[in-house]
Amino acid sequence: MRRLVRIATTALLVAAVLAGLGLVVPALLGYERYVIVSGSMSGTYDRGSLVFDEVVPVRELRVGDVITYRPPPGAGPSGLVTHRIVAVEADGRFRTKGDANPVVDPWTFRLTGERQARVVAGVPYAGHALAALSDRRVRILLVGIPAALIALVTLAGLWRESGAELSERPA
Repeated sequence: MRRLVRIATTALLVAAVLAGLGLVVPALLGYERYVIVSGSMSGTYDRGSLVFDEVVPVRELRVGDVITYRPPPGAGPSGLVTHRIVAVEADGRFRTKGDANPVVDPWTFRLTGERQARVVAGVPYAGHALAALSDRRVRILLVGIPAALIALVTLAGLWRESGAELSERPA
């Protein structure tokens, strides 16, 4: 039983370290990460995927690139959108479309900054885990359950040691 517990805790520790590295290393390499929260890019990046974006000069963006941007005010979506560039107009305006959407987005926009986030990779389902970590209760469970298990194992060990000391005392 003790060996099984050691194997399970080691496996959990390795999984946690790998997951942590999977989030930290791309950030250290300059990649931004976003969770796909809608189905507009399904087939390419399904809902719940985690996408990694590199920040590139706007002049490097081409038709076919997938970018993460904030639509113009009044366009509809209030948050960030990850869609494919389908046209770059002569005046520098961009037009995008979700791969799963039947028509292009009804807005055009200019990118006001000199640099823009362009998707380079996606990891299916990983965004669900990252989104869950934004919930305080989930974070408490992820810290609280291992802490409680460590406390219980420590207390059980102390109890065993104190029982062994009592049995070794002369009567």
